[in-house]
Amino acid sequence: MPVYISMLRGVNVGPHNRMKMDQLRNSFEALGFEQVRTYIQSGNAIFKTTKKSPLALSRHTEERISAEFGFAASVITKTSEEVGRIIHDNPFLKEGGTDLSKLHVTFLSQAPVEAGLMKLAAVDAGVDKFRHSGAVIYLYCQNRYSETKLSNNFFEKALSVRATTRNWKTVNKLYEMALECA
Repeated sequence: MPVYISMLRGVNVGPHNRMKMDQLRNSFEALGFEQVRTYIQSGNAIFKTTKKSPLALSRHTEERISAEFGFAASVITKTSEEVGRIIHDNPFLKEGGTDLSKLHVTFLSQAPVEAGLMKLAAVDAGVDKFRHSGAVIYLYCQNRYSETKLSNNFFEKALSVRATTRNWKTVNKLYEMALECA
């Protein structure tokens, strides 16, 4: 059975869209997912289920979250193999002097269309750097992620897709947990 990683956007940030991770695990188990595990309070879930499209899994879990928790949360789901490739292919790792604490990955719901990529190519990111690859944006934020203009909202507006960002440590931990689940 394949292993998937779902990342919820905007959960447990500030006073809105609050959920406990044990409730999220229970919700995923009610969908028939197996070996459900969560990581930190920001809405990351690792689970097994029969082979399905990550996009279909995202939509299904979004519907469940809305019905059960009473708010809309974007969900982006990737296979464990996809996340492994994302980690391996990070272009910033090939550059010397990369500070891993400044790396982030913005996961996109799907690969953007050419018009969106043209908008992105014209962006002045200031001191921050980004690289696009398929349904992923690799970020290198010189300061803190909270200070960059390369936010989820920015990418969603420019690319017309949904987005959620995780720091490099979290991406690697989610992949490690997915390997343990296999």
